[in-house]
Order: sequence, then C-alpha cells, then structure tokens
Amino acid sequence: MEDMPPGFRFFPTEEELVSFYLHYKLEGRRNDLDRIMVRVIPVVDIYDHNPWDLPQISGDLCQGDHEWFFFIPRQEREARGGRPNRLTTSGYWKATGSPGHVYSSGKNSRIIGGKRTMVYYEGRAPHGRKTEWKMNEYKAIDAEAASSNSSNPPLRQEFSLCRVYMKTKCLRAFDRRPSAALIGREAASGRAHGDEAAKTSRHQNPQMADRTSSPESSSSSGDHGNPSQTGESSSNWEMGVDNQPLWEWEQLNWF
Repeated sequence: MEDMPPGFRFFPTEEELVSFYLHYKLEGRRNDLDRIMVRVIPVVDIYDHNPWDLPQISGDLCQGDHEWFFFIPRQEREARGGRPNRLTTSGYWKATGSPGHVYSSGKNSRIIGGKRTMVYYEGRAPHGRKTEWKMNEYKAIDAEAASSNSSNPPLRQEFSLCRVYMKTKCLRAFDRRPSAALIGREAASGRAHGDEAAKTSRHQNPQMADRTSSPESSSSSGDHGNPSQTGESSSNWEMGVDNQPLWEWEQLNWF
C-alpha cells in the first residue's frame, strides 16, 4: 500500500462485497474497475493452495493485513452439477453451520446474496485436525430473482467471493485499550506511591500531619460524617477495575 496514506485499509462490509465487488465481477462490464479490484480481490482458485500460502498471493493492497479476499471461479465439476472439490495438498475446507443470507441495508432490506462459513482441517477426513483458518464464501443472487420475495432465491455460480482469515482471541491491531489486569496493576501502583508519599510528608513535617489529623480540622471542614470526595473517587475506580469495564467499548462511535 505504498501509494495509499498510512492507516488506510480495505475493510468492506458484507453488503459491499456482494452488492458492489461481486456484482461487478459477475457483470464484467467495467474494465476500469477490474484493474482496481485485482489489487484487492484477485481471481484465485484457493483450493489449489494451502491457506497459509494465500496471504502471499493476495491483492497487493491487502499485503500485511489480517484478512484476504479472493474471487473463486466455478470449478468444472460444479458446472456439470457435481459438488466442489475443497481439498488442498495438506488438508481440506469443511463447511460449518447452516448457510445464511446477506441483506441490503436501509428500510427496504432484502436478500442480496448467500453466505457459508468454512473451517480448514489439516490431514484427510475423517481424521483431520481443525486449525484456526476460516473462510466466508459469498455468492450473489440471480438478478431475475432480486425483485422477488423468495426466502431462498437462486444464486449465481460463475464466481464466488471469499474472505480468508485466522480465528484469533486477541484484540484487533487498532484496538489499543489496556487490559483490566493492566489497569488494576497501575491503580495499585498509584495507591502505593500515594501512601509512600504521605508517609514521607508526615515524617518531614509532623506538625502539619498533627493539624491535618486533629478533630478540630475534621469538624471545621464541613464534611464530618461524610466520606471524602477523594475517597469516594478511589472507591469508584476500584469498582470499575474489579467488577466491570470503566466504559462500554462497543458503544463508542468511532465513525
């Protein structure tokens, strides 16, 4: 992505993948668009490659990312009515769950495509070993069925679009929020430094410490019998760390 500003990524929604990229690929009427799309979604028969080799042959604008997109041409055995061959040299892709649909956005939402999720297994069935590699395969619905309200419209088969990625339990690269454990350690460290500073101050100026802790000082403050504002803030901080996040991260609107 040398010709793009830092921070730009190819990060399309499912609707954009189906209604724009896959649609124009199937129509084949935009040569100018094809020259751009090949840089993000090249045409590759991914079943000729192991999944860990796919990042190297992905579009040059997706090099270094954590998800990769490909147009998959229909196999000859599919054209003859057979099932697709999802075997690779080291394993196989296996469908998981039930096929789903991709919907358009807006008030008049409708089905615009089909979606299937697959998981990669090393070895041969039925003794394959499940890996962290996953794939979403998208197909567009037939244009003639687009205006119908059918719950299971026919799908175009000439090309499918797939998104390949690795299942991960870590945060996204741009999500730099500290973990709860780190926040707890920092809070504990801050309290320890505060206690140490208070002890040093009392040792160096005992008269000031006596005035601060005297009953007269406490009663003249106007807060007798009520928790101090500082103490209440500290309690809330500890509750936020130990019991629940300090903020609802998913509710923040980044865009």
